[in-house]
Amino acid sequence: MNQWPLIWEQIKLLIYTAPATLLAISAHEFAHGLVSYWLGDPTPKRDGRLSLNPLHHLDLVGTICMLVFRFGWAKPVKVNPQYYKNPKQGMALTALAGPVMNLILAFLFLGIFVGLFHVTEGSTEGILGYLMLLAQYTAIMNIGLGVFNLIPIPPLDGSKVLGIFLPQRTYFQLMRYERYGGLLMIVLLYTGVLSRPLGILRDGLLELMLRVWT
Repeated sequence: MNQWPLIWEQIKLLIYTAPATLLAISAHEFAHGLVSYWLGDPTPKRDGRLSLNPLHHLDLVGTICMLVFRFGWAKPVKVNPQYYKNPKQGMALTALAGPVMNLILAFLFLGIFVGLFHVTEGSTEGILGYLMLLAQYTAIMNIGLGVFNLIPIPPLDGSKVLGIFLPQRTYFQLMRYERYGGLLMIVLLYTGVLSRPLGILRDGLLELMLRVWT
């Protein structure tokens, strides 16, 4: 069986998914660093993470998962909650900033997609057609990254957002397992345990946002 047509289609898909993934990951980590910096922590600026340059943020495994599963992660931004007036609240706000940034970008790029769809009448030919599909993939990537990171399992952002509702002792017990979280997430994604529920949530948000624009 000739696999080249399928391989070629996957290669062509990368011209949309690669830039969409890089933007989603970079904006996500930039938002973490920016909010932490606003809360008084100089660490993200010192480490060069207040940047939209993807090279400052990429994690190899997390980026591959983004391209393959449409869910993934980047190199975590180092923060020091000791600089926050309220460390627990500051951690929650810093963690929440990444997914919120992704959902905002998803909403904006869906607006661009809808506008270009009307201009091109749905045609994918030419530069406007490419930009239309790029906007669509960028929105999907951002929704996927935002939703995935809200899962309340360390080291994902959702675990730190959940921490604001947990007693101090319980929160730190949960954080003890952070080192195993990345491996757990890879297993859950590879086995498909998370793919279906996350896909349903992603598609639901996508449809909701599209309704606003249309």
